[in-house]
Amino acid sequence: MIADEPLQHLPLKMSNFNKNVFINCPYDDEYLPLLKSMIFTIKSCGFNPRIALERFNSAEVRYQKIKQLIEESCYSIHDLSRIKAAKAGDYFRLNMALELGMDIGCRDFHPDPIFREKKLLVLEEERYSVQRGLSDISFGDCKFHDGSEEKLMKCVRDWFYESGNKKIKPASAIWDEFNEFMSNLFVDKTAQGYSHEEIDQILVPEYIDWIDERFGEK
Repeated sequence: MIADEPLQHLPLKMSNFNKNVFINCPYDDEYLPLLKSMIFTIKSCGFNPRIALERFNSAEVRYQKIKQLIEESCYSIHDLSRIKAAKAGDYFRLNMALELGMDIGCRDFHPDPIFREKKLLVLEEERYSVQRGLSDISFGDCKFHDGSEEKLMKCVRDWFYESGNKKIKPASAIWDEFNEFMSNLFVDKTAQGYSHEEIDQILVPEYIDWIDERFGEK
């Protein structure tokens, strides 16, 4: 599929299919800096991050929301960093592996051939951890980030390039822009009355809005 090819036969809600990137990742406080880095990279490369946290509706069934986001996204990033329990007595996270399975199923079994074009990136914090945890599927091309925001950014940027999107900035340039953005964001939002905690723990939809302002999309 050519990146700017119109999808004439798809419903209007999927008109951005070839620009949407579904994010499947941990939602804990420890992962939040990595998520911010990921979202900024997606936006910097000209794509639309789609994540369950983008909207909140108590009446909405979470499974249906995830299904819709997967169907509307040509690209998907699945970070399975929490596939292993952190300490004795903990349970490892099954939701992320489930959503990866849903995405693979959508790509392989959906009756519309457009979904064969779906591209998936599987991330892990510790190298080969996914291979040990999901032995039925060989993920030889998993990218690992060691819990580093900069490494995660490079993984995502390089994946876009490898997927045929050649006109994107080098990872080092995106990293510099990200750090400048975060520094200016802290100053600007503090001046607007946000507390340091509110800036650090910003809601994902609001954070995306702030990035849109940075790229002149709002």
